[in-house]
Amino acid sequence: MTFSLGIVGAGQFSGHFARLFKAHPGIDRILTTDLLPERAEALVEREGLDGTVADFDAMLASDIDAVAIFTQRWTHGPLVVAALRAGKHVYSAVPMAISREEITDIIAAVQETGLTYMMGETSYYNPATVFARTKAGAGEFGRLFYAEGDYVHDMDLGFYDAYRYSGGEEWRSTASYPPMMYPTHALGGVLGAWPSHAVSVSCLGMRDHLRDGVFDREVSIWDNDISNATALFEMADGGAVRTNEMRRVGYPSHIRESRFRFFGTDGSFEQLATTSVWQDKREVTDVSDLIRTESTMSHDDPSLAHVAPELRDAFISGHAAVHDTSALPAELTGLPNGHEGAHHLLVHEFISAVGENRHPAINAWVAARFTLPGIVAHESAMRGGERLPIDDLGNAPA
Repeated sequence: MTFSLGIVGAGQFSGHFARLFKAHPGIDRILTTDLLPERAEALVEREGLDGTVADFDAMLASDIDAVAIFTQRWTHGPLVVAALRAGKHVYSAVPMAISREEITDIIAAVQETGLTYMMGETSYYNPATVFARTKAGAGEFGRLFYAEGDYVHDMDLGFYDAYRYSGGEEWRSTASYPPMMYPTHALGGVLGAWPSHAVSVSCLGMRDHLRDGVFDREVSIWDNDISNATALFEMADGGAVRTNEMRRVGYPSHIRESRFRFFGTDGSFEQLATTSVWQDKREVTDVSDLIRTESTMSHDDPSLAHVAPELRDAFISGHAAVHDTSALPAELTGLPNGHEGAHHLLVHEFISAVGENRHPAINAWVAARFTLPGIVAHESAMRGGERLPIDDLGNAPA
């Protein structure tokens, strides 16, 4: 079975995925649209796609079977619901949505339509998460009781250029997007290995100090001046998870922008920028080689010309030894990958889920558990760290 795809948003991130969707044998036709028509036209020309449509409404009115949404991070919720109700399967960039209401609307639309929804969270296929998921499945942690997931991505390392590219003259007003409202690279990597969910949170935020027009409440449409935030989540099984979302940090995020630690009663796993270790009560084993990915292309590859130089590392990694690539089609071999080997796996999982009429790994219910806790965490930070409950929307139905 093959199906057609519409790409919504032709910016820096979508161009990379367009190439992978185009190459996959499960996709037979790709159209695209963007608020700036010239960007959509450039993407069609660069990646050999099949054409453009005038706007999002025209895409929904077309005979396209599915859409992949790569628009600004705060726009996803309503676009996803509209696409599902128009009869389209949906792949959405992160985050799932920016409010509990938007999240529940997506779940309701999936239930009512029976269509496939997947959130493209890269950390689910992060090698550290894959490694920890395997260890947890084999019982080698014993009982997991504590984990950490950090998204350490400084504004200097690509975010200024990315916001300028997508935000126009008023880019500073949106570049202050609250860090905990983008929680999935940190929390998703933990919950992708630990089969539990968050039930409460206390979060502290660092008020920004650089005065560069970003994270300034007088400029921010989010009324946000928090640039770094730390959240402590209570888990349903009695454990605890701490996450950090950092936008002002002296850390080489171009080497590894998400890092994880897991502690169990029998074993533990810890990760730094260039080192990863497995530990038990007797010894420490360096597992860096199992988790390390090698670049598959150079920074000056023509296909990356539209991507800010500081962001290109996220688009050029290969697979790690812990990745199971046996199901990937040969057509993806050698193509640009990214986010420590996640991109090929994300594309294939969505296409396979649509073709097999099943829930994907990161379905709407999983996406809600990756996303909603961060929304509540930001509310906690704005209330001085007050501990707040987190609703759970349950598991995907069979």
